[in-house]
Order: sequence, then structure tokens, then C-alpha cells
Amino acid sequence: MTPHSKDQATAAALLPLVGGPGNVTAVAHCMTRLRLTLRDPSLVQDAPLRALPAVLGVVDDDTTYQIVLGPGTVARVTPLFAALVAEHATTTGGQAATGPDTTNTHTTHTTHTTDTADATDTADATDTTGAADATGATDDLTPAGLAARGAAIKAARKTRNATPAKRFLRRLANIFVPLIPALIGCGVIAGLNGLLVNLRLLPALTPALTAIASGFMALIAVFVGYNTAKEFGGTPILGGAAAAVVVFPGVTHITAFGQQLAPGQGGVLGALAAAALAVQVEKACRRRVPEALDVLVTPTVTVLVSGLATVYGLMFVAGEVSTAIGAGADRLLAHGGAAAGFVLGGLFLPLVMLGLHQALIPIHATLIEQSGYTVLLPILAMAGAGQVGAALAVFVRLRHDTALRRTIRSALPAGLLGVGEPLIYGVSLPLGRPFVTACVGGAFGGGFVGLFGMLGDTVGSTAIGPSGWALFPLLAGDRGLGTTVAVYAGGLLTGYVAGFLLTYFFGLGELRREPPISPA
Repeated sequence: MTPHSKDQATAAALLPLVGGPGNVTAVAHCMTRLRLTLRDPSLVQDAPLRALPAVLGVVDDDTTYQIVLGPGTVARVTPLFAALVAEHATTTGGQAATGPDTTNTHTTHTTHTTDTADATDTADATDTTGAADATGATDDLTPAGLAARGAAIKAARKTRNATPAKRFLRRLANIFVPLIPALIGCGVIAGLNGLLVNLRLLPALTPALTAIASGFMALIAVFVGYNTAKEFGGTPILGGAAAAVVVFPGVTHITAFGQQLAPGQGGVLGALAAAALAVQVEKACRRRVPEALDVLVTPTVTVLVSGLATVYGLMFVAGEVSTAIGAGADRLLAHGGAAAGFVLGGLFLPLVMLGLHQALIPIHATLIEQSGYTVLLPILAMAGAGQVGAALAVFVRLRHDTALRRTIRSALPAGLLGVGEPLIYGVSLPLGRPFVTACVGGAFGGGFVGLFGMLGDTVGSTAIGPSGWALFPLLAGDRGLGTTVAVYAGGLLTGYVAGFLLTYFFGLGELRREPPISPA
């Protein structure tokens, strides 16, 4: 079977299991997951879907149904799946689902950590209070009764997880995640350009590479504004127009709070605030302006009000917040060192489980805007190193478990490149303790990088997205490239070794030891 026919078969197999084309209202994908918005999630045939060979896991979010297919595969399957949905809509006269969002390439650090329920359900795994009332059948121990009770518990947990704060964090992710491909591409080009400049090679080409690498970052506020308005229900282009004020060179002629404004002041935070305000102004206008005047009055008032508020308030406030974020990150590594790195590296996967990692996305973007790189991402990437080390320990210890070893062999290359879902879904979480030891292994790796940051060898990433070995082309720092690469590689090695040793000796328990050899 050719790769194309295999992907076509996967798309065709998935469609009926998610309720058919009529149940799909939107299709998108990230780096590893097919993300579907469904009219009726109860129509999903969950068990048969998970049993498909191409499916590595499932995340049932409160807004999307996410099918983990892995990097590469998801980018090929998504357009084929969307084409099947669109074909049905065309033949039935219905509305086609949104086509695949090929710009939505999720990072390796957003690895949700459960394949049986919503990611945050893991945190509530021991809470079964109210289950009896929810099902009304505590004495029903038949498979159907237990399944009903489990479904009720899962629904209750998902309701608890759907807090306003977590919904807001998901919206933040929806704003910034589509920008990651451009950040990665421009970051790699910037790294290549820096190498050429340091080696004094191709001097005629480096100015062009500088322009290519810097152009997107110079206008990132516009894209943030566009996505913000789109996410919060406004007209995207008006959000982009409101945010464009932030990067307009002419703001140097404006004085606010006794200070002359500078282009880019407030950065992505100012752009986000400007576009969010524009959405509210636009919605207010839509409710009040007569239809005959709407096309003229609404966009004018939206851009004018949000623009004035931006230049005379939001840019200054967002600029102060951005400066505080940069100063805080510098102080954290300068004074916290190994301790700060240990905590950040160890807690990243639990943050993902709680959905709180999404709050870091605008912080990364702000740091990249300010200094050209984010110092937090290389430390957080150590969580993946601990995961790889833990998986290797399981591979060595459980020599009799051929199925699990086969899973590790297939998932390990992706894990080394920073794509953690296959190892998490297939190895650490099902076993339990290895997930904890993987977190501790990542903590040791983060502590290593943090220690060198305190000593002055800062390691940063010029883009959000890759981790593991894939982060090497994006590394930057305040010392030479060789030192930066060596520190990051040392952190990875520390995470691998710590995750391996902790899992080998403490992560599997007595029940997972090799079976005794029978005497001859």
C-alpha cells in the first residue's frame, strides 16, 4: 500500500467512527493531532476509533475531539479527511466543515497526558464523589451499568474542568499556536544567518536573510490582532487593523503618560489587548447601528475607538507588563539558577495535564520579541528528555513485554525530536510511576540548564515549537553558539540519564519485574 492510499484509508476509516460527515463542523490539525469540532460528541465510537492502527491516542476536550496520529501522518490525513467531509456537504447541499488549518502546527511541549479522558481528568482521577447520584445505579455491576457510571463520572469531571480560566487559556493557545510555523521558519533562518555572519561567509546574502528572518517578527502584532478578533467572534481584519497601530513607525510622534511612544511598544500583549477591545466595540456597534449604516459606521468606530485606546493607554500598560516579564525571566535564571530550572523542568508535564501550559505561550512570544529568544523553552524542553529516559528504562527492564517494547521502538524517534504524545500515551501513563519519574528526570535536566544560566551561559530558543533534538537549529544565547549548544546538549543528557535511572530503579515496582526463570 502506498503512503497516499494508506492515509486515504485512515481518513475513510476515521470518518464514520466520529459520527459521519454530517457530525463534523470543523477540521484542523496541529503537529500531531487531528482536531475536530463535532455537532454531537456522543456519536463518536470511541473504542473502535482507538483500535485503528494509525491512532496513537485520543483527547476528548470540551471544545474539540482530538485524534493523535503523529507528526507527518496528521498533515497528510487531515486534508484527505476534510475533503471527504466537504464532498458529503457538496452532494447533500449542506455546509462544509472548515478546511484543514495547515498553519496550526502545535509544539512538542503541548503533549496532553491522557488517552482515556480529558487531559485534566487525570488530576481528578480519585474523585468519584457524586457518582452514585449521577448514574442512579450504584448496584448495577453489569458491563452496561459500569459503562454508564463511568460515562457519568467522566461528564462530571469535564464539567468541573470547563472553568472560565481554562477556557480563556485555550483561547490564548488558539491565538498564538497558528503563528508557530512562521516563528519556527524565521527562527531557523535567523540561526543560519547568525552562523554565516560569525563565520564571515556569504556577506552578500546575509542582509537578505536578516530581512526574511525579521520581517515576520516586525509585524507579528498584526497577526496576533487578526487571530484574536477571529477567536473572540469579531471581524479578523478589523482586529488586525487595530493591532497594526502598535507597530506603526509614526507612533513616535505620540506622547502618552509623559513618554514618547516607540513602535512595537507593548508587543504581542498590546496587540492582543487592542484586538480584544476592537471586538467588543464592533459587537456593540452591530447591536446599535442601523443596518443601512453598518458597513460604514461599524468599521470606522471600531478602528477609531480601539486605536485611540491603544495609543493613549494600552501600548504604555502592555509595554510595562512586557518589560516586567523580561526582567522577571532574567532574574529567575540569574538568582534561581538550578533550583528554578529544576522546578520548571519538573512541573511542565503536570502543567500540561492541567491545561496551564497555554499561559506560557504569550510569555514566550514576548521574550522572543524583546531579546530575540525565550530562555524558558529550553528548560521546559527537558521534560521531554526525562520522558525519553523513562521510556528507555522501561524498554530495558521489561524484556518480556514484546508489545510494549515495540511501541517504544516506534515512538522513540519522535520522542527524541520532542514529540512526546506517542511515549506518553503508549508507555508512561499506562504504567503510572514512569510518568512521575519522567517528570523528575526532566527536573534534573532543567536544573542543569538553569545552573549554567545562573553562571552566565544563557540558553534560549528563537522560536516556540520544537524541543528535543529539533531545538538545536533554534538555539541562541548570550555566549558563543558552541557554548549554547553544549549546555543544551548537557541538559538533554542529564534528563535522559536521570529519567532512565529513576525509572529503572524506582519507576516500575515489584509487579513489573521480570518473571522468574523456571528451573530446568
